[in-house]
Amino acid sequence: MLRVVDLSNAPEAGSDLLPGVVVGVGSAGDLARSQSWLDAVTFTLSEDHCADRRVVTVESVPAAVSELRTRCERWPHASSVCDDVLRAVPPDAATLAGVVTESLAYSTLQAGPEFARWLAERGQAAMPEIAGPVLAERDGDTLRIRFNRPHRHNAFSTDARAALLEALTVAQLDPSVTAIVLSGNGPSFCSGGDLAEFGSFADPASAHLARTRHSPALVLDALTARLGRSCRAEVHGRVLGSGLEMAAFCGWIEAREDSVFGLPELSLGLIPGAGGTVSVTRRIGRWRTAYLVLSGRTIGANTALDWGLVDAIDVGTQRIAQ
Repeated sequence: MLRVVDLSNAPEAGSDLLPGVVVGVGSAGDLARSQSWLDAVTFTLSEDHCADRRVVTVESVPAAVSELRTRCERWPHASSVCDDVLRAVPPDAATLAGVVTESLAYSTLQAGPEFARWLAERGQAAMPEIAGPVLAERDGDTLRIRFNRPHRHNAFSTDARAALLEALTVAQLDPSVTAIVLSGNGPSFCSGGDLAEFGSFADPASAHLARTRHSPALVLDALTARLGRSCRAEVHGRVLGSGLEMAAFCGWIEAREDSVFGLPELSLGLIPGAGGTVSVTRRIGRWRTAYLVLSGRTIGANTALDWGLVDAIDVGTQRIAQ
């Protein structure tokens, strides 16, 4: 039978739902006999290879459980809120509903003790001024948009968000744009939010309104609905946090072999806040999304392709696709 490990004081046995982080562990045989539990738990760990998106294959189940327990004990609020959000919004729900739910949860955590502790440990940070954080150019009917903060691995800032939103809005309003390519200059596509800027919000409510009223995620989702695979991301290097969340809204993601994917927000006492609980979940399911957030682990291009997080790998003269 599948063994269930409670990492966040779940309620007594017999409850129809299991709020909080509850991880299943078992062999291939256990998984085959425990389909209902695979649905119910946060995710399941196994040392046996399994293509089921509810299962994550790890080298050592005891080591993985120990690591997860340590992280959930250090960030109990963020880990439980992550599980709540991923369970609350089905992948086929309206994008706006998912983004709003995620943002409200994110704002709650911004006002919480775990994020406050991270800010105190980080200390004061200076936000560098970088001109032209996003570059956009028209190439026939294609709009090419490139993140352009290469010395910071294209860490996403408020200025970058505004410039990206402006470029995407132009494409949304111009029917002659029939393709969009999102990429990044320098060693990485996008390493996530610029940590120097975190904590600069006036208050959580204002931060929520800024995220939802000025959301590149919502525009990318609308453009993908219109353009399909012609709204694509070409990623490389670090594809983390908000970088991964935005790319996942595109209709097609092509990754270079050096790409590394992850959702590191838990270590700040937060959850994904750029729409990732919607976009990443649609690609790989809530279970593997939860694993990426709660474990803090990254995966390479081959695993990302196997999971469906990306659609193809560019290996120079050859393209590997699902």
